[in-house]
Amino acid sequence: MPRRHDIDRILQSWPYRAGEVLARQVKAADGRPVLQMRVDMGLLQLEIAGRPDGQRPDGAETYLDYLIAQSVHEGSEFELSPEQCGEADREFFQFYHRRICWLALRKFREAARDADHSLALMDFVRSRSKNEEWILAHEQYRPFVMFHRVQAGALAELEERGPEAAIEEINQGLNRFRELFEEYEASEQFESDELVARLVELKESMRSHYQVGRTLNEQLADAVAAEQYELAAQLRDQLAQRGK
Repeated sequence: MPRRHDIDRILQSWPYRAGEVLARQVKAADGRPVLQMRVDMGLLQLEIAGRPDGQRPDGAETYLDYLIAQSVHEGSEFELSPEQCGEADREFFQFYHRRICWLALRKFREAARDADHSLALMDFVRSRSKNEEWILAHEQYRPFVMFHRVQAGALAELEERGPEAAIEEINQGLNRFRELFEEYEASEQFESDELVARLVELKESMRSHYQVGRTLNEQLADAVAAEQYELAAQLRDQLAQRGK
């Protein structure tokens, strides 16, 4: 009997639904775990670690690792070639797909890890390319990747350490958003930004649902703003003890 190469059975048993991220984790024929994502007219299969396509560029775990090694070897004169820009784009796209799969599966630490990789790749190509138009094509997505990172990090903290830690994670993320708006001289747009508003909504929803008051860090910021330095010192001591 000739070997079948079509995937009709898989597609028929897993219908595509527009506007929804359909992801699952399954075992490949050799037993290794992989992610699958249903897309219009097909599906994607992604490795769960390293590069989503399973490739090792010149032996490196990811293309970002390869680029970093090249820049170390060539020094400050290293600049991305058009071919390297194209390969960086491929890696951006692959990690985006895996990140939204992890979010759909509520694997928040994994989603945060992949968001960190994308942000590090953005930082690297911004510093090593002179093609401003190409850089801006990526930078326009930085807030979206940051949003995923903060969201995933907060939900992971909620599962692992509780609502107060999750709220602190969101506050730190909002500070990074504020710094980004300041960098692009758009501070006046911070409060009205949709992604910022969604993070604030998530924070206040957690605060209400879990009945969490002001966190220690929030109390410390309030005390400093009100010039209540004795109270601020006490709160710093409490934070130090918690850190231990």
